[in-house]
Amino acid sequence: MKKLLLLIALGIFAFASIDINTASAKELTALKGIDKKKAEAIVKYRKAHCFQSIDELTKVKGIGKKTIEKNREEIEVWEV
Repeated sequence: MKKLLLLIALGIFAFASIDINTASAKELTALKGIDKKKAEAIVKYRKAHCFQSIDELTKVKGIGKKTIEKNREEIEVWEV
């Protein structure tokens, strides 16, 4: 029973989306192509500009359309 609960919990975590308006820099590094420096740039950008869409990530230096497309299924944008 414990193993089943653990598998369920891990499955939910594996499919969890990352909200770019609230995620920490550490959480953002879970995305493909996002290292610590880019994650920190995302956090810095959002302090001045709340993200309205996933595509707005291209306004962050070092993040292009290819990076967004690789991660589109894992990213969410919630209004803050």
